[in-house]
Amino acid sequence: MPNRLYVDVHVLQTVPPSNINRDDNGTPKHALYGGVRRSRVSSQAWKRATRLAFTDSVPKQDLATRTKRISTLLANVLAAQSGLDQQQAARLSTALLAPLGIKPGKKADDTAYLLFFGRKQLDAIAGLVADQARELAGLSDAELKKHCDKLPIIETLNSGHPIDVALFGRMVADIKGLNVDAAVQVAHALSTHGVETEFDYYTAVDDENVEDSGAGMIGTIEFNSATLYRYATVSVHQLLENLAEPEATADAVRCFIDAFVRCMPSGYGNSFAPRTLPHLVLVAMREDQPVNLVSAYEKAVRGGANGIAEESARRLAAEFQTVNETWGTAPTAHFSTYYLGEGDEAKSLVDALGRPAALPQLLDGTHETVTAWLAAGVDA
Repeated sequence: MPNRLYVDVHVLQTVPPSNINRDDNGTPKHALYGGVRRSRVSSQAWKRATRLAFTDSVPKQDLATRTKRISTLLANVLAAQSGLDQQQAARLSTALLAPLGIKPGKKADDTAYLLFFGRKQLDAIAGLVADQARELAGLSDAELKKHCDKLPIIETLNSGHPIDVALFGRMVADIKGLNVDAAVQVAHALSTHGVETEFDYYTAVDDENVEDSGAGMIGTIEFNSATLYRYATVSVHQLLENLAEPEATADAVRCFIDAFVRCMPSGYGNSFAPRTLPHLVLVAMREDQPVNLVSAYEKAVRGGANGIAEESARRLAAEFQTVNETWGTAPTAHFSTYYLGEGDEAKSLVDALGRPAALPQLLDGTHETVTAWLAAGVDA
């Protein structure tokens, strides 16, 4: 059995006038590609939206949190589990985390940087001293340090990873023992066509000011609209290493695809209500390397009688077919969900991508394929 499996996720999604991801000036992010200015949504924005979407299907306690307040969170767990008062719990929490060598932040009990860890991993650290917490609280600082230095704190933070840590990884520059290699790569979303930024001029009226007909506030919001090409890839072999369980690995792949496809960054959501669903999703499983199909749009799509979205779908299907034929590395399996096209356009999509299935069937097919690949590896 090949020792690698990549699950590529390609998404085409039309987003109406909006500003879901802006720069430090409030301008929708953009990039030059193929010599044309494109709308861009950063990978970080869509990864965070994906992580937040996990809460729709995974209990909060089974997920991770990213915070500078690990000491305070651990103290709260210790107090709840052992009945220590907050001061005793805070002292014990500090002693338990000291062996990690985390740099302190400017505020008391804060770390100098954000840490990404599972809530259950904190529970496990607290569990290391649950039976002796009161006894430890009575020790001197030196005795407490001596005891905590012997505990497997790093090992505890490196086992039982929640799916978001296993998928997105963890980087702690000065504590290499805490690093987790990411199993997911996410590209910056790009519009398939050229985009210009527009301005929404708005006013707000003071309801109680009956003497003045002028506005109580005037402002502008920059926005654009775009058909976006989105891409992510999951290294199943790395995910298996991070999670250690084949069943959990296949479930995590399914959970990621479902969340990534459905979610959207929340910038100016109340002002534009831009939530749409993709009009095309293609999932391809490869054993050689991941393949980003953004080259389909190096030449920007121009609107025509059938619109930009339909032409973007046709281009993606053609690029998928061309890559497979040119390099002789067709995916081991692929599944698609789409509803665009009529006549010859629809036929070209079916020829390249296969007949579309509803998203639940796409997820089922992907899960079954990943499960079979993992089972072959376990049995080998």
